[in-house]
Amino acid sequence: MRSILLIEDNTEVRENTAEILQLASYRVFTAPNGKAGVEIAKVEKPDLIICDIMMPELDGYGVLHLLSRDSNTAGIPFIFLTAKTEKEDFRKGMNLGADDYLTKPFDDLTLLDAIEMRLRKTDTLRKTFQKDAEGLTEFINEAKSTGDLNQLLNGDRKVIRLKKKQLLFSEGDYPSALYFISKGKVKTYKTNEEGREYITALHSEGDFVGYTDLLEESQYNESAAALDDAEIIVVNRQDFFTLLYQNREVANKFIKMLSNDVIEKEERLLKLAYNSVRKRVAESLLMIYDRYTKEGQTSPEIPVSREDLSSLAGASKETVIRTLSDFKDEKLIDISGKNIRLLNLTKLKNMRN
Repeated sequence: MRSILLIEDNTEVRENTAEILQLASYRVFTAPNGKAGVEIAKVEKPDLIICDIMMPELDGYGVLHLLSRDSNTAGIPFIFLTAKTEKEDFRKGMNLGADDYLTKPFDDLTLLDAIEMRLRKTDTLRKTFQKDAEGLTEFINEAKSTGDLNQLLNGDRKVIRLKKKQLLFSEGDYPSALYFISKGKVKTYKTNEEGREYITALHSEGDFVGYTDLLEESQYNESAAALDDAEIIVVNRQDFFTLLYQNREVANKFIKMLSNDVIEKEERLLKLAYNSVRKRVAESLLMIYDRYTKEGQTSPEIPVSREDLSSLAGASKETVIRTLSDFKDEKLIDISGKNIRLLNLTKLKNMRN
């Protein structure tokens, strides 16, 4: 059952509207003021919020502002209720990110139609699409169909085909597009003054690359190169920002991705600083395994060059080779050329703790 949070200080309006929604088979939460509404929204995470503007303690604009700052509630569809009809009120609400407006008094049909349309649009954007080129096309086409975009995205997108070790972009360049990995694997990395490489992240099919600096409108702070032959779909910068600005759900997804990237990189830096070489090599092997091993695969074998593994572990190539030899003697791994087979995942995982 879909849930709706109704925030309205007028008791009669609140009770009558709640009754209409309950008759339409919605689960309804109610709040008599904005402050209570924010608390309920954070706990219950409703499918949609209907909120009056003029309220005591915290008005509707304040409610939307606070919920938009919380990644757990930022994507919830938000409909304003107001008795005012001045254009300034509409503009302010929409600029804050409201999805729709209803002017009081309203009839039952208008209310239910607005709710159904907004939930339908949100469902479209929240669909889990196949993580390949076809899935990206489906996602963009669905975004177009919601009617939230002022202009259509380009139908034909450029595809870049990279050979192993070929650069996608370099540290210091200015981003001009968003990159989507259709096939293959890509690493992002930084290089120090001595030319030594440190891998910051591993990416595979279905991942976006380069969005951090694109969002910040700054130079790339790292480089990206193919780990093997790869196909990259180029999403035009303007198309990306149009989609981002016009869809709060899409914006929220990228905010979460950005937050996760920052946390993950901070954790890796701490481990590089304080963990032993054995722990760092074990962590790197497990990182590659987590990113590139298919679900259900037993005795996973991962192809990785010793150069890339040393860049991940933050150790010299010679040190990594010696550590791998120790792991082989301990029956933790088996080595066949560049391929490393993980024989004891449990012990490797325990080693990094």
